[in-house]
Amino acid sequence: MKIVEQIKQPIVREMELFEGKFHESMSSKVALLNRITYYIVNRKGKQMRPMFVFLTAKMISGGTVNERTYRGAAVIELIHTATLVHDDVVDDSNRRRGFFSINALWKNKIAVLVGDYLLSKGLLLSIDHGDFDLLKIISVAVREMSEGELLQIEKARRLDITEAIYYEIIRQKTATLIAACCALGACSVAPDDVHTEKMRRFGELIGMAFQIKDDLFDYTDDAIGKPTGIDIKEQKMTLPLIYALNNCTKAEKKWVINSVKNHNKDKKRVKEVIAFVKQTGGLTYAEEKMAEFREEALLILNEYPSSPYKDALVLMVNYVIERKK
Repeated sequence: MKIVEQIKQPIVREMELFEGKFHESMSSKVALLNRITYYIVNRKGKQMRPMFVFLTAKMISGGTVNERTYRGAAVIELIHTATLVHDDVVDDSNRRRGFFSINALWKNKIAVLVGDYLLSKGLLLSIDHGDFDLLKIISVAVREMSEGELLQIEKARRLDITEAIYYEIIRQKTATLIAACCALGACSVAPDDVHTEKMRRFGELIGMAFQIKDDLFDYTDDAIGKPTGIDIKEQKMTLPLIYALNNCTKAEKKWVINSVKNHNKDKKRVKEVIAFVKQTGGLTYAEEKMAEFREEALLILNEYPSSPYKDALVLMVNYVIERKK
């Protein structure tokens, strides 16, 4: 059995029900919108975020979920989808998970409006049912994701990212949404700040490990969704590169920064930078940091009694680190 199927095992029923509720939450009176949302729903990914919501809720409650849990999962998926649609516009990207992106098929103007529509649908789903505690978790996540993106853009211009700033960027950009999933799951079944905060931190740690894993893909030839060296071409400062820059001579640093800034389209030069980062121990260092985040996440899970949901979350943590794409 594939690992993702194994993780889904204890929440198969919930995920099936969620499909229908999620589809329903997107519906509109505008035919064009329905056509686009139908396209989105039929090209969904692994749906890791709703899985986090349901597994966390069931681990905390001892195996039950409620309507708030389903709404929390639908809201987070709506918000996540909205950010992906907007990201493709920002990055001028024509593909998403091997399919054409919304902006490629319907142009930027429509893609931006669809993203806005999904965002508002997500927020209204919470407001209409008085889930203000869930709404707060989601709103904080949306704010942080925007701040993280802008911080990265600001820093990328100067290529002066320290390790601390890098962690802040990935915490906001990537980890905050997974943190929100786990906090939502906990809050939906047990409005207890202790559980919610613990699970928020758990999700944040997983998100940090997830992003570092993504950064490492840039230096490997594994068959993944993005070609090797793409982060360098886009002048993104990732952990392996930051470590290499902090652990080399002045001349080497000057050469690397010049390569990333002025020669990032030169395939040979990009390959040389990748080789240099590997030589300097950048990959090993990033792998060690990723493992530290994983260990801290597992320590939080250890505080909860044994259950199929906890086992699935442990599997999820390991999957994040060991995945091949």
